[in-house]
Amino acid sequence: MTSPEASLHGRVALVTGASRGIGLAAAGALRDRGARVVVTSRDEERAKDAARQLGDNVEGFGAHATDEDAARACVEHVVETYGRLDILVNNAGTNPAYGPIVDQDHARFAKTMDVNLWAPILWTSLAVKAWMGENGGAVVNTASIGGLSVAKDVGIYHVSKAALIHLTKHLALELGPKVRVNAIAPGIVRTRLAEALWQDNEEAVAGATPLGRIGEPEDIGEAVAFLAGEGARWITGETLVVDGGQLVGSGPL
Repeated sequence: MTSPEASLHGRVALVTGASRGIGLAAAGALRDRGARVVVTSRDEERAKDAARQLGDNVEGFGAHATDEDAARACVEHVVETYGRLDILVNNAGTNPAYGPIVDQDHARFAKTMDVNLWAPILWTSLAVKAWMGENGGAVVNTASIGGLSVAKDVGIYHVSKAALIHLTKHLALELGPKVRVNAIAPGIVRTRLAEALWQDNEEAVAGATPLGRIGEPEDIGEAVAFLAGEGARWITGETLVVDGGQLVGSGPL
């Protein structure tokens, strides 16, 4: 039985970048706790397919994370359809800037920052103005342990996630007490975005992780659901590391 602190019955959640991986798992964890969930993807059919995978009480909506008109239409649709918007998960992310920082061009830098940093500002602003500012709510940003560490070849991505962690603190300060804003910092998780970090050396990565394995999207989804729920009602401005101990071990990140 779901505890009162974990239950999200009556709540409405919106998860960006949720057609697969961590976003899909987060949407599933929120749905399992009783929330009605809207999932987005830049491709509408992928969003609708994700909703079909998750089943009842989940709807797909096509909206690229940085498309302001699409984002506004999505938030307006949620509030008009369900009458509220209690939870926003800013999960959409990208990393086109692989390699040394000094070898990156402005286009790859800009795309990384637009998706990983500007999009959370955009969607949070829309959610606050449409519902949360007056009625309260919870925002969870998907950061990374890369925002708390350094590694070769993923510097631009890490910088974007470090900025997102700091943005989380600023938003928590500005939007409290009505809105709580927190972040999760996943370690190496079995997702398409992180494939380059684990696909060819999973055994070594797992062996360097105190809990003995790489993460699964569901590990992160459960953490998102916790931060969105009443069990975290006195937590804001924080970043929850969910990495199997990779930061305290001798892993590659």
